Amino acid sequence: MIALKRIHLSILLVLISILVHAQVLNVDRENGQDSTKKRFLASFTCGFSSDKQKNKFIEFSNSGELDYFLKNNYFFVLLNQTDIAFNGITTIENNGFVQLRFRDNDTRRVAPDFYTQFQWNGVWGLANRSLAGVNARFNFLEKRKSDLYFSIGGFYEIEHWNAKLAAYSYKIDGINSVYREMFRLNTTTKFALKIGPKIDFAGISYLQFPLNSNFSKPRWLFDSNLFFEFSRRVNFLLHYDFNYDSFRPLPIDKFYYSLNFGIQFKP
Repeated sequence: MIALKRIHLSILLVLISILVHAQVLNVDRENGQDSTKKRFLASFTCGFSSDKQKNKFIEFSNSGELDYFLKNNYFFVLLNQTDIAFNGITTIENNGFVQLRFRDNDTRRVAPDFYTQFQWNGVWGLANRSLAGVNARFNFLEKRKSDLYFSIGGFYEIEHWNAKLAAYSYKIDGINSVYREMFRLNTTTKFALKIGPKIDFAGISYLQFPLNSNFSKPRWLFDSNLFFEFSRRVNFLLHYDFNYDSFRPLPIDKFYYSLNFGIQFKP
């Protein structure tokens, strides 16, 4: 019965939304969908689960995206994502982000990409991370069945890490809070491929290098989606992402990954 609930939960937490076709290059994690010529688009996803096991288990997840396209083929993107889970009164997950981005709609060979983001992850001990930056985005390939983009630039981030957060998974003594500020070099590679008439793949790889004596300890993130078209209004998708960082200020794991399957509904 619990296994069946988990299967239902994995479906509920996926995109029940209006499709937003815009290559959203989140600095840290999210991978949006590919482009269209509409002026204004939005999507919202919400999932909720409640189980009675030893304690009452409650899980909530939501994500949203709002895109506004300008006449000069630039557009604004507003993104958010939140994941919260409780086991009784114990918080076992609390993470998310809010991001604002301004960039080209894949019409120029080289174009600026401005972004700012606020992020948190209670399990890691990341109370908050604020950052702002700009990249130069290069269009290497843009065809009907494939595309390839590369960007390079930098951002400034301010972090507050706190080992006393309720959801923090690594209980240690002697460390309470860590504050960090730094510039990072940011490189991004985005690629997409239409594998077959009803199968599409899109992936983004990020390498973010500290611009200090720890330059040799980059943060590497990868995010990918494999879409299977079931009908004109329904897609199945397989999502995989990972996060590797050897320059963490708290003694937590260097590597995290996420794998999930879901259903996407289109209007």
